[in-house]
Amino acid sequence: MRDTKIARRLLARTAVALMAIAAPALAADRTFNFTYAGAVTGLKPGQMARVWLPVPHDSPAQQVSKLQQTFPKPVIEASDASGNIMLYLEAPAAADGTIPFTATYRITRHEIASEPAKDVEDATYLKADQLVPVGGHPASLLENLSLPADPTQLARVLYDLIDGRMQYRKDQPGWGRGDASWACDSRFGNCTDFHSLFMSLARTKGLPAKFEIGFSVPEKDEPAAVAGYHCWAFFKPAGQDWVPVDISEANKHPEKRDYFFGHLDANRVTFSTGRDLVLSPPQAGPPVNFFIYPYAEVDGKPLPAEQIKRSFHFDPVKQ
Repeated sequence: MRDTKIARRLLARTAVALMAIAAPALAADRTFNFTYAGAVTGLKPGQMARVWLPVPHDSPAQQVSKLQQTFPKPVIEASDASGNIMLYLEAPAAADGTIPFTATYRITRHEIASEPAKDVEDATYLKADQLVPVGGHPASLLENLSLPADPTQLARVLYDLIDGRMQYRKDQPGWGRGDASWACDSRFGNCTDFHSLFMSLARTKGLPAKFEIGFSVPEKDEPAAVAGYHCWAFFKPAGQDWVPVDISEANKHPEKRDYFFGHLDANRVTFSTGRDLVLSPPQAGPPVNFFIYPYAEVDGKPLPAEQIKRSFHFDPVKQ
């Protein structure tokens, strides 16, 4: 009986909210400079390291130009199988045991309500990732629920289910890996946890879903440091374009719940997409869970995250 009531409540909310997804995106955009900086640290002087950095690139949602890059050695720009762009560097550590890097980009970002579908089979986006199972434990949330056949209505039910079940919190260990099974049980986490659970449930029900990660930028046009990454997801009804969802932002801002089903605002920049990534050139270590922070290897082994310092900065561009 309780599951039936939950399903009815979710479907009622869906019926009211689906009009938002049909509305055209507003003509909103922002232009800003984004600086991605940091250093590999804790090395012996002269010790060699391999370093990969994600690079924002052009898409229907954003246009990117490079303003400045500072590296101790020449870098190679490469792309992986998911279409992600990255900078690759092999360099020795300086006398202080560091390999510093800085890259600044000018971004024009647009508000979007959809993303054109590329010539990739939908089945590609129905496969499990290491921490995003198809079926398995997260699917227990769907037991005894009567779910709609329409893919957009289904996506809205999953969106509301996760928004109602989880809280955006980072006050206890475990968050931030994008582990759908963990998120199912913990009922809290950050954006990777929210959207991993969404992708797991969507794919379980045959709805293609994908992952995108970058950074949120401040709404105010004032220079500011950017604390860390932000991510979101897309689902794809058969024969249609990709539809965005940002459930963690909806959870933090309930007044925007309907907006973030089917829209992404311009207060962000995308750096990469996908999970379990093999970089280019390939890393010696295991696939990268998701690619937003610098990744480095020394002697064929991944360098601990605490040895890779990073900082990000937003600077508005006056039009």
